[in-house]
Amino acid sequence: MNKYFPGIGRVEYRPDAGPEDTLVFRHYNAGETVHGRTMEEWLRFSVCYFNTFRYLGADDYYGDRAHQRSWEDASQSLDNYKRRMMAAFEFFHKLCVKYYSVSDRDMAPEGENFEETNNYLEEMVTLAADLQRQTGLKPLYYSADLFSHPRYANGAGANPDAHVFAYACAQVKRSMEAAKRLGAENFVFFNPRDGYQSVLQRQFLRDQSHMAQLYRMASQYKDKIGFKGQLLIQPKPADPRRHQYESDAMATMQMLNHFGLDKQYKLYIKPAFSRLMGRPYEHDVYMAAAYNMLGSVDASDSFPEFQGTSDLCAKNMRDATYVMKCVLEQGGLQQGGFTLGGRVRRESVEPRDLFHGHVLAMDTFARALRNAARMITDGSFARSMQQRYNSYKSGFGEHVEKNTITMEECEDYVRKNGEPQHRSSRYEHFQNMFSYYVYPPRQ
Repeated sequence: MNKYFPGIGRVEYRPDAGPEDTLVFRHYNAGETVHGRTMEEWLRFSVCYFNTFRYLGADDYYGDRAHQRSWEDASQSLDNYKRRMMAAFEFFHKLCVKYYSVSDRDMAPEGENFEETNNYLEEMVTLAADLQRQTGLKPLYYSADLFSHPRYANGAGANPDAHVFAYACAQVKRSMEAAKRLGAENFVFFNPRDGYQSVLQRQFLRDQSHMAQLYRMASQYKDKIGFKGQLLIQPKPADPRRHQYESDAMATMQMLNHFGLDKQYKLYIKPAFSRLMGRPYEHDVYMAAAYNMLGSVDASDSFPEFQGTSDLCAKNMRDATYVMKCVLEQGGLQQGGFTLGGRVRRESVEPRDLFHGHVLAMDTFARALRNAARMITDGSFARSMQQRYNSYKSGFGEHVEKNTITMEECEDYVRKNGEPQHRSSRYEHFQNMFSYYVYPPRQ
């Protein structure tokens, strides 16, 4: 475990580290108890295999590969995939995480046909299982890549061609078997090509009913093979499609509810995608949690001024604290966790830059965890929220809460009580309280 990142040991916790000590944790202390659990238990950090080891610094339109790695020749050979995996596990071990997140095509290349592809995958899963035994690691999530190959140009589950639909289902089947073998905690569906470019070319309900059929079969197969992982779906608004059917938390939950799948699935939320829709970073986290559908979180970010995916290593303390407050209030992410989905910039060409970016994100969310724990323990927000909704505790409001009110009773209440008193939302007060915990006063 010292071949591909020589000179870098396991990242240590050093709260007294100086500003240039960026290969140590200043805030993430895995064994520290916060709000009744260790940081490691709350955060369950996982390294995103795709953005960490398959992104090689190429820009879509403006530049070729910029990252030269000793383990990587950018080929589709099995030997290259094996070297990449060895380097990845050395990185995971030195970063002191217990999980990684991976897809079938991250692990193994496409073959000349379906059988060769699955033989490649079987060989790489065997290697991964051996490395897991050596390191104690396992996947936080496993996934089937249903978007990279040209066969999925028009989608996977929502493809108008039934042959492509069958191929996607067969690929999911093999991936779920690999997920079980590797002990994955979750299985993720990410469908960036299941959407439309023009309404003239698609039948929306038909497409989504086909996606639901794939999801239903996956849930049934999960039970059949005894896979214990949680099934997750990651919403995304657009790119590469003009519009993705599972565009945000509400759209995805509505589809699951409509087809009777809301008990089998939860959501894997990437808050950076909320930025793409002009919404606050934390929006979909809170929306999913409100319906008990928040299963896991991607701990990356995007430039707020740029309407596109930039996959930054998270560094915004205020945004991360919003997310952690929600996660703590729902009691954690159960089988989920925080996937480190950021990637280093194209111009960050040294292998050690991978450590710098991931340490930054882990420290950001560790500090946010402490912030959120103080908020909840102090009870200031809970008291303020109770006060704001106080009118629903008794009388007319209590009947509203219990869903036992009629339109006639509403009109009678207004006739009896007249015009409502205009009350301040105290927006600035809530923001000021929040800042107190994010930026605590000097002692």
